[in-house]
Amino acid sequence: MTQKNRINEAITAREVRLIDDEGKQVGIVSLDKALALAQEKGLDLVEIAPNANPPVCKILDYGKYVYEQSKKEKLSKKKQHTVVVKEIRMRPKTEDHDLKYKLKHAREFLMNKNKVKFTVHFRGRELAHKEFGERLLEKIENELSDIAKVEGKKQFEGRNMTMVMTLK
Repeated sequence: MTQKNRINEAITAREVRLIDDEGKQVGIVSLDKALALAQEKGLDLVEIAPNANPPVCKILDYGKYVYEQSKKEKLSKKKQHTVVVKEIRMRPKTEDHDLKYKLKHAREFLMNKNKVKFTVHFRGRELAHKEFGERLLEKIENELSDIAKVEGKKQFEGRNMTMVMTLK
């Protein structure tokens, strides 16, 4: 993070472009003069842009600078939302009440900006009647069509039929 910044005597350039503690540009000065100005004010000389020619250095309180940088980083992470795929599993002969209960949970997941993967698992002879699973997934799609849409297409893998839905 901010450990890349060189401070005070760790700066290697002979001349630096200096910015004082009030944010005003002083200009290009020797490193010794910049260090003297920083010590005079009781602050640190921090290399802000090491790749510039000459490097840009600023007079500031390094501890406070590191703290503010970490706060900015935490704030930017806070605003990010990772998409989580929640899975709801059922069988082709799932009853209406059970389906409504699962749909209620699916709505909650979708409102929390998560994706929902519906999986219909077939056992034994149920595999001969894939249309039951297709009807079930269509029913789910119709029930949730007001807030969600199907992502991709329904897939059949082995003994499972899957469908992924996301918020509109």
